[in-house]
Amino acid sequence: MKTILITGGAGFIGSHVVRLFVNKYPDYKIVNLDKLTYAGNLNNLKDIENKPNYEFVKGDIVDGDFIHKLFEEKQFDGVIHLAAESHVDRSISNPTEFVFTNVIGTVNLLNGAKNIWKDNFSDKRFYHISTDEVYGSLGEEGMFTEETSYDPHSPYSASKASSDHFVRAYLDTFGLPAVISNCSNNYGSFQFPEKLIPLFIHNIKNNKPLPVYGKGENVRDWLWVVDHARAIDVIFHRGKIGETYNIGGFNEWANIDLIKLMCREMDKKLGRPDGESEKLITYVKDRAGHDLRYAIDASKIKRELGWEPSLQFEEGIEKTIDWYLENTEWLENVTSGDYKKYYEEQYVKR
Repeated sequence: MKTILITGGAGFIGSHVVRLFVNKYPDYKIVNLDKLTYAGNLNNLKDIENKPNYEFVKGDIVDGDFIHKLFEEKQFDGVIHLAAESHVDRSISNPTEFVFTNVIGTVNLLNGAKNIWKDNFSDKRFYHISTDEVYGSLGEEGMFTEETSYDPHSPYSASKASSDHFVRAYLDTFGLPAVISNCSNNYGSFQFPEKLIPLFIHNIKNNKPLPVYGKGENVRDWLWVVDHARAIDVIFHRGKIGETYNIGGFNEWANIDLIKLMCREMDKKLGRPDGESEKLITYVKDRAGHDLRYAIDASKIKRELGWEPSLQFEEGIEKTIDWYLENTEWLENVTSGDYKKYYEEQYVKR
């Protein structure tokens, strides 16, 4: 039985990856390591928490001694590294926290893998998940490819760029079998409601303002999180060591167009007059260092590994809105902070 470490597995993207691997690979032991900060929520994994091939470990990747002992104890065959501070606004308020988690934490995991594999890298893999934000900002034309030079503009993207460089350095210096992917914006179920889509679903439902940076002209490429998990599965098993794969939805939307689409969908689902929710849009001062446009060229992963998105945005956003409206208890637990009690109830008291 292979033992696979998935870091950040109680978070938004991580929980989808954990669920996929636990259900699809019963002959793997999946160890989910999460610090359970504000965005880590074990409620996201209730449906698989008692599976025999799943184990949760609470811990901090910044703690090098802890990581060393964990790798020695579990003897992982592979690592899928998702744990990261990821919200740009938070990185502007507290850049140092992003350096510790995203850079030091990644190096600790690299050291853990290097030390237990001890140059016997056969059938081992360290898979580091990154972001398209490391590439900087695009103008009206062009797309990010795997050869695009790094040009990070926020403390968040700078910390992720640094972690990418460390992964490649361990590949080149020590021969550590590593692969990297850089993904566009994700959306879907179980996303912490500080991010645009779940925040605005929540605000529209409760008739709260919809704060839009600047004029809402910033453009993002959106990918359904389930499709991202599928891509991670393919890259982990079939991606070529030393390669980078860009994962995107070929699905660009200006923020204001996305928000208006959500308003229309929510009006229909809530039985409101058409245009009612658009009245909640409030324009606020633009974010510092706000990149204008991101767009991913995902042709390499399609060409070499056969992956492509399964949903276009209009279908995906409807599924996403339906999920949040059907899971109001989950959303209320998150927004109230009650979700933090679950670990104490389910794990500490056992």
